[in-house]
Amino acid sequence: MIRQASALAANLHDPAESVYSRWQRLNQWLSAHQILWRPTPYTDPRPAWTVQHRDLACDIEGLSDSACEAFDDSPEQLAERLARFLPSLGERQSLVALPAMADQQATVAASTLPETRATDMPGRKRLQAGAFAAAVSPLTESVVDWCCGKGHLARTLAAQCPTPVTGWEWDDALVADGNRLARHFNDDVTLHRQDVMAPDLTLSEGAHGVALHACGDLHRRLIRKVCEGGAARVSFSPCCYHLTATADYRPLAERVNGCKDTLALSRSELRLAVRETVTAPARVRAERSRIRSWRLGFDGLQRALRGIDDYLPVPSHPAWLAGEDFEAFCRWAAEKKGLVLPAGIDFHYWLTFGEQRFSQVRRHELVRHLFRRPLELWMVLDYALFLEEQGYQVRLGTFCDRALTPRNILVDAVRACGSPPVPHSRP
Repeated sequence: MIRQASALAANLHDPAESVYSRWQRLNQWLSAHQILWRPTPYTDPRPAWTVQHRDLACDIEGLSDSACEAFDDSPEQLAERLARFLPSLGERQSLVALPAMADQQATVAASTLPETRATDMPGRKRLQAGAFAAAVSPLTESVVDWCCGKGHLARTLAAQCPTPVTGWEWDDALVADGNRLARHFNDDVTLHRQDVMAPDLTLSEGAHGVALHACGDLHRRLIRKVCEGGAARVSFSPCCYHLTATADYRPLAERVNGCKDTLALSRSELRLAVRETVTAPARVRAERSRIRSWRLGFDGLQRALRGIDDYLPVPSHPAWLAGEDFEAFCRWAAEKKGLVLPAGIDFHYWLTFGEQRFSQVRRHELVRHLFRRPLELWMVLDYALFLEEQGYQVRLGTFCDRALTPRNILVDAVRACGSPPVPHSRP
């Protein structure tokens, strides 16, 4: 298995056909398992797969709470377990295997800003920026930090960049804070107020665009602008794929668009790719679980009072409500939904109902969560193929461990010598 994963990872450095071949296999695998990941257990109490794969459903539904937590953090182990009932799930690990792009601890440590220089920089972000910097080293072009915030990545990269680092950010307050920090620590970094979605924005041929966790349309915009201007290099870690102006995902690569069997993904299905809480503290996880139980309990109450079977969403709750009890939540939710609660409601009954539903949902979602990384890689391979079609040589891998951030994929593309900018008409 290890040798197979290594071979597949190595294929990412081969010509476009190798990347396309891997995308095809992943596309076919995801298509074949749609029954497992398209239904939403939160709104569907009995997904169709629980009937079609009864043995698998019984195994999942019999897991303890501690086993659920462990498997949610270790999807590869869950896939191995469930492959006893559905052997094709055993292919998951080879399909998502990626090489580490900065696996030398000394290199990462040397590229990370010391804590004394990391003012206003959260600990995880400091370590993520350091790992990103190590993975893209050496730097030879003029770096542009895309959607840079306060310039944490820009300041981290400045130490190894031969020219001044530029940052683009639309928020004036972040730009001002970032420039203040750069001056204070004498970093060769200048941030500019810039809307990266502006139609007249360009990246020069000598630019190296970088982005750490740029969301959805923002990182897709970076990819297109790099190709339109023929920029020398682009290195980015994508995030929040579902943050897009379109209702459905629109692939970038011509080969992906030209494949008759290409998956059609909605915005809500794109969200599945980033639904992980591996870095969340136990207290936060417990609070999320409690609120989800309350929501499911109120959903049962609401359905009973309205005499309907369909799930009715409730708006996001205010933070203060998490410190109240289930009855307070129900009264708040009923007001938001225009529902009059009659006297004599047995709130304890509906709380128990919600807790039981959440227990069921949690186990059914384990199966759906197996497809988070495959869906994410499906999109990232599309990015890689698009860049190759535009004349770039692409490296693809992870820049840090999943425990530091689940969004640890890095795309690093360098324009091949002599490749001119390729006009691209899509927005």
